[in-house]
Amino acid sequence: MRDVCADFDAELKQFNGERDHVHLLVHYPPKVALSKLVNSLKGVSSRYLRQEFTGQVNRNIMHGRFWSGSYFAGSVGGAPLEIVRRYIQAQERPGRQPEGWWGDSPTG
Repeated sequence: MRDVCADFDAELKQFNGERDHVHLLVHYPPKVALSKLVNSLKGVSSRYLRQEFTGQVNRNIMHGRFWSGSYFAGSVGGAPLEIVRRYIQAQERPGRQPEGWWGDSPTG
C-alpha cells in the first residue's frame, strides 16, 4: 500500500479497518486524481488478498470484484493528525472508546 502511494507522490500515514471496510489516512499532493489513487489501491490490495487468502477471499467476492466500486473520501485539513490516527486505530476495536479518546473530553 505504501508503494502504491509512493507511485502517486503520496504518503500512507495510517491504515486500519474492520471486516468489511478499511480506513486509510493518505497525504497526497493536489495534482493527484483521488479516483485514480483509490482505484490503484483497490486493485493492488485485491490482487494481494486474492493471492494470500485464496480460499477465504473467493467466498467474499461480489460479482467478480473484491472491493465495491464506491469509496468515501474526506478532508481532515486542519485536524491534528494524532486525533485522526487514533480514530483509524480504533476501527479495529469494537465498542465505545473511553471518554477523551479523541481529545475531546469536556473541560472545566
